[in-house]
Amino acid sequence: GTSPGDTHSLSGRRRPRSQRATSDTPSDDDNDNQPFSGIASSIIQDEYVQSRYPSRPAAFASTPTRLCRLTPITAKGTSSFGKRHNKTHTLCRRCGRRSFHVQKSTCSSCGYPSAKTRKFNWSEKAKRRKTTGTGRMRHLKEVHRRFKNGFQTGTPKGARGPESQ
Repeated sequence: GTSPGDTHSLSGRRRPRSQRATSDTPSDDDNDNQPFSGIASSIIQDEYVQSRYPSRPAAFASTPTRLCRLTPITAKGTSSFGKRHNKTHTLCRRCGRRSFHVQKSTCSSCGYPSAKTRKFNWSEKAKRRKTTGTGRMRHLKEVHRRFKNGFQTGTPKGARGPESQ
Protein backbone atom coordinates (compact mmCIF):
# COMPACT_ATOMS: atom_id res chain seq x y z
CA GLY A 1 0.00 0.00 0.00
CA THR A 2 1.31 3.26 -1.21
CA SER A 3 -0.54 6.41 -0.37
CA PRO A 4 -1.17 9.02 -3.07
CA GLY A 5 1.42 11.31 -1.45
CA ASP A 6 4.30 8.81 -1.91
CA THR A 7 6.84 9.66 -4.57
CA HIS A 8 8.68 6.39 -5.11
CA SER A 9 11.08 6.29 -8.04
CA LEU A 10 9.64 3.00 -9.34
CA SER A 11 6.02 4.12 -9.30
CA GLY A 12 4.66 5.22 -12.65
CA ARG A 13 3.17 8.45 -11.30
CA ARG A 14 4.70 11.81 -11.99
CA ARG A 15 5.27 14.16 -9.09
CA PRO A 16 3.16 17.25 -8.88
CA ARG A 17 4.93 20.39 -10.06
CA SER A 18 5.16 21.67 -6.49
CA GLN A 19 7.08 18.55 -5.34
CA ARG A 20 9.53 18.43 -8.26
CA ALA A 21 13.21 19.36 -7.84
CA THR A 22 13.65 23.00 -7.06
CA SER A 23 16.78 25.11 -7.17
CA ASP A 24 17.68 23.93 -3.64
CA THR A 25 17.98 20.24 -4.56
CA PRO A 26 20.61 19.24 -7.10
CA SER A 27 19.43 17.56 -10.28
CA ASP A 28 21.09 15.99 -13.30
CA ASP A 29 20.65 19.16 -15.34
CA ASP A 30 22.19 21.36 -12.62
CA ASN A 31 25.86 21.84 -13.62
CA ASP A 32 26.50 25.09 -11.76
CA ASN A 33 28.43 23.41 -8.97
CA GLN A 34 30.66 21.37 -11.33
CA PRO A 35 32.12 23.28 -14.27
CA PHE A 36 32.98 20.12 -16.24
CA SER A 37 31.44 16.68 -16.08
CA GLY A 38 32.03 13.36 -17.78
CA ILE A 39 34.94 13.05 -20.19
CA ALA A 40 35.71 16.77 -20.10
CA SER A 41 36.69 16.59 -16.44
CA SER A 42 39.23 13.83 -17.10
CA ILE A 43 40.72 15.55 -20.16
CA ILE A 44 41.25 18.95 -18.59
CA GLN A 45 44.52 19.05 -16.63
CA ASP A 46 44.31 22.53 -15.12
CA GLU A 47 42.73 22.97 -11.73
CA TYR A 48 40.13 25.68 -11.34
CA VAL A 49 39.24 27.76 -8.33
CA GLN A 50 36.80 30.54 -7.70
CA SER A 51 38.35 33.94 -8.09
CA ARG A 52 38.63 35.80 -4.80
CA TYR A 53 37.21 39.07 -6.09
CA PRO A 54 34.87 38.25 -8.96
CA SER A 55 33.98 41.07 -11.28
CA ARG A 56 30.19 41.13 -11.15
CA PRO A 57 27.79 43.97 -11.80
CA ALA A 58 25.99 45.44 -8.81
CA ALA A 59 22.70 43.93 -10.02
CA PHE A 60 24.05 40.42 -9.40
CA ALA A 61 25.55 41.21 -5.99
CA SER A 62 22.90 39.11 -4.20
CA THR A 63 23.43 35.96 -6.33
CA PRO A 64 25.13 33.01 -4.65
CA THR A 65 28.89 32.66 -4.92
CA ARG A 66 28.72 29.44 -6.91
CA LEU A 67 28.01 31.51 -10.01
CA CYS A 68 31.42 33.17 -9.69
CA ARG A 69 33.80 33.16 -12.60
CA LEU A 70 36.28 30.27 -12.48
CA THR A 71 39.92 31.16 -13.12
CA PRO A 72 42.63 28.66 -14.05
CA ILE A 73 45.61 28.44 -11.71
CA THR A 74 48.91 26.64 -11.94
CA ALA A 75 48.26 23.16 -10.61
CA LYS A 76 50.81 21.90 -8.11
CA GLY A 77 49.13 18.59 -7.36
CA THR A 78 47.99 15.57 -9.31
CA SER A 79 48.14 17.10 -12.77
CA SER A 80 51.76 18.13 -12.28
CA PHE A 81 52.92 14.63 -11.42
CA GLY A 82 51.82 13.24 -14.77
CA LYS A 83 54.18 15.50 -16.71
CA ARG A 84 57.38 14.16 -15.15
CA HIS A 85 59.08 11.93 -17.72
CA ASN A 86 62.78 12.65 -17.07
CA LYS A 87 64.73 10.39 -14.74
CA THR A 88 66.57 11.94 -11.80
CA HIS A 89 68.61 8.83 -10.92
CA THR A 90 70.62 6.49 -13.13
CA LEU A 91 72.80 3.42 -12.53
CA CYS A 92 75.81 3.85 -10.25
CA ARG A 93 79.17 2.64 -11.52
CA ARG A 94 80.32 1.44 -8.11
CA CYS A 95 77.32 -0.19 -6.45
CA GLY A 96 75.19 -0.87 -9.54
CA ARG A 97 72.00 0.50 -8.04
CA ARG A 98 69.78 3.10 -9.67
CA SER A 99 70.80 5.67 -7.09
CA PHE A 100 73.22 7.95 -8.94
CA HIS A 101 71.67 11.43 -9.08
CA VAL A 102 72.33 12.91 -12.50
CA GLN A 103 72.36 16.59 -11.55
CA LYS A 104 74.12 16.16 -8.20
CA SER A 105 76.56 13.56 -9.65
CA THR A 106 76.51 11.58 -6.42
CA CYS A 107 75.14 8.17 -5.55
CA SER A 108 72.61 8.18 -2.74
CA SER A 109 73.38 4.58 -1.86
CA CYS A 110 77.19 4.29 -1.81
CA GLY A 111 78.28 7.93 -2.03
CA TYR A 112 80.22 7.57 -5.31
CA PRO A 113 82.41 9.44 -6.45
CA SER A 114 83.73 10.01 -2.91
CA ALA A 115 86.54 7.67 -1.94
CA LYS A 116 84.81 6.37 1.18
CA THR A 117 81.73 4.18 0.86
CA ARG A 118 78.61 5.71 2.39
CA LYS A 119 77.60 3.84 5.56
CA PHE A 120 76.00 4.78 8.85
CA ASN A 121 75.83 3.08 12.23
CA TRP A 122 72.10 3.72 12.51
CA SER A 123 71.52 1.47 9.48
CA GLU A 124 72.58 -1.87 10.90
CA LYS A 125 70.60 -3.98 8.45
CA ALA A 126 71.87 -1.99 5.48
CA LYS A 127 75.45 -2.62 6.60
CA ARG A 128 74.72 -6.36 6.71
CA ARG A 129 73.45 -6.27 3.15
CA LYS A 130 76.56 -4.54 1.82
CA THR A 131 79.35 -6.04 3.95
CA THR A 132 82.17 -8.36 2.91
CA GLY A 133 80.90 -11.81 2.03
CA THR A 134 77.69 -10.72 0.32
CA GLY A 135 79.43 -10.51 -3.06
CA ARG A 136 81.82 -12.70 -5.06
CA MET A 137 84.98 -12.00 -3.00
CA ARG A 138 87.19 -12.82 -6.01
CA HIS A 139 90.40 -11.74 -4.29
CA LEU A 140 89.65 -12.64 -0.66
CA LYS A 141 88.75 -16.24 -1.55
CA GLU A 142 92.21 -16.63 -3.05
CA VAL A 143 93.91 -14.92 -0.08
CA HIS A 144 92.16 -17.27 2.35
CA ARG A 145 93.29 -20.32 0.35
CA ARG A 146 96.90 -19.10 0.27
CA PHE A 147 96.79 -18.32 4.02
CA LYS A 148 95.93 -21.92 4.83
CA ASN A 149 99.09 -23.04 2.99
CA GLY A 150 101.34 -20.42 4.57
CA PHE A 151 101.56 -18.22 1.44
CA GLN A 152 103.89 -20.66 -0.36
CA THR A 153 105.16 -19.46 -3.74
CA GLY A 154 106.84 -21.19 -6.64
CA THR A 155 106.17 -24.58 -8.16
CA PRO A 156 105.40 -27.53 -5.91
CA LYS A 157 108.19 -30.03 -5.20
CA GLY A 158 106.67 -32.93 -7.13
CA ALA A 159 106.26 -30.87 -10.31
CA ARG A 160 109.95 -29.92 -10.45
CA GLY A 161 111.03 -33.39 -11.56
CA PRO A 162 113.54 -35.78 -10.04
CA GLU A 163 116.19 -34.26 -7.86
CA SER A 164 119.73 -34.66 -9.19
CA GLN A 165 122.71 -34.63 -6.86
